[in-house]
Amino acid sequence: MTVLIIAACLALLAVITVQIGRLTELAAKIRGEEEVQLQTNRRSASFGMVFMVLFLVGCVVSAIYYSNYMLGYGPHTSASAHGLKLDWLFNITLFFTGIVFILTQIALFWFAYKYQGTKDGQASFISHDNTLEVIWTAIPAVVMTFLVVSGLDVWNEVMADMPMEAKAVLVPEKDTNEYLEIEATGYQFAWDIRYPGADGKIGKKDFRLIKPGVNSLGQDWTDEKNLDDFMPTEIYLPVGTPVRVRITAKDVLHNFYLPHFRVKMDAIPGIPTYFVFTPEVTTEEYRARLKDTPEYNTPDPDTPEKMLWETFEYELACAELCGKSHFSMRRIVKIVSEAEYRKWLGEQTSTYKSTIRGTDEDPFLGQVLPYEVRERRADFNTKVESALAADVDSLKIVRLDYVNFETGSARLTANSKYELTNVIDFLKKYPAAEIELAGHTDNVGSLDLNESLSEQRAASVYEYLLRQGKVNPERLTAVGYGPRRPVETNDTPEGRAQNRRTEFQITKQ
Repeated sequence: MTVLIIAACLALLAVITVQIGRLTELAAKIRGEEEVQLQTNRRSASFGMVFMVLFLVGCVVSAIYYSNYMLGYGPHTSASAHGLKLDWLFNITLFFTGIVFILTQIALFWFAYKYQGTKDGQASFISHDNTLEVIWTAIPAVVMTFLVVSGLDVWNEVMADMPMEAKAVLVPEKDTNEYLEIEATGYQFAWDIRYPGADGKIGKKDFRLIKPGVNSLGQDWTDEKNLDDFMPTEIYLPVGTPVRVRITAKDVLHNFYLPHFRVKMDAIPGIPTYFVFTPEVTTEEYRARLKDTPEYNTPDPDTPEKMLWETFEYELACAELCGKSHFSMRRIVKIVSEAEYRKWLGEQTSTYKSTIRGTDEDPFLGQVLPYEVRERRADFNTKVESALAADVDSLKIVRLDYVNFETGSARLTANSKYELTNVIDFLKKYPAAEIELAGHTDNVGSLDLNESLSEQRAASVYEYLLRQGKVNPERLTAVGYGPRRPVETNDTPEGRAQNRRTEFQITKQ
């Protein structure tokens, strides 16, 4: 054992001797390379100063060169009322941080140059400097206080909700306490945009009612506020009108981003958020801005026959990385005059009317809804005015499209009564008017039965008008024509349905 220990010690001593020799050789090499290292230090410090100058000049030049493409500068001043305050706050912040950025870059490279490694260089030790500590504490504190207070002031103003007394309407009047409220629901990978109908109110929804392709938002059709809501493919907003956007999501986190209006708010599943803004520049006015800017008087790569300013559109984007097709969530936003907005509204159809009404999803199947009564009344009044203005007797006929009877009888259905109310109102409005009530049938069945049925139905309408409208009976006559006056062929089911009708002719006005 002793021999082994002695052998191990000798081996360890040999290793130590070899390592000492190697360290000696390395030290000699290092002493010979000191001059090379000094030259490297001087070169690196000089290149650093050159880089600093080029870098800072490049920052300033590139900012000026690309200013007309950046939000907040050139033609891209804010298109919303609150956006100017955000741009002001951004510029103030940029001013102070820009100064700090330039000074710190100069200090960084100057210190690397001035205190580069030298042969006899030795660092100075400064343990404490009250003046320096006061300066680098007080100045940032004052600047930060100013920025924070300014930021809170702008935040409180920009993020304020509509006042309690404000009223949501579809077409807000200028200089009133009215506003437009819409809803934006993000999902992979699109936006569902919902507008209220004439009532100005957005209906309830429940995620448990969602049916892809039928009810994408889960709207509760028993809530009558939903019946006139509509979902357009583009967003139209009237200029100068406060807009409140309800923001939510169906799956993952999204972000409702309108860059030109300085609107940016997360869309969070289960936690509705909102943003209120007032667009102040129409799409056409913004294009006019760009038209006067040289950068936008070049052909659009996607539409070479047009300039960039001509193809400009406001856009809604998702500013959250929500998945691989995140880019496809872009939607067009158009800011238009009130007249254009009203015209666009007239072209929209509610989701309920276009996809739900009359289907198995319709909770009001078989009922006549208030909006239908209003629409049909307007249609009736139009037909009456046309008949009154006609010079030919055959054109003084008004068809009562919504007066119906139980099958094979002269008993009026409950849904017929509102149409007869329109007739009563017409007779009251024109007290000198006299009308002939006419019943018609198709040619199916015996002629005598059809004649009798048409007479009975005309008489049923006659009696209803006398009873409910207290109309002078001398102003009314009732006639049954059976199948003798068809308006369509009786050879098809559609034609026969048109021939089974009730109408009146104005005989005196």
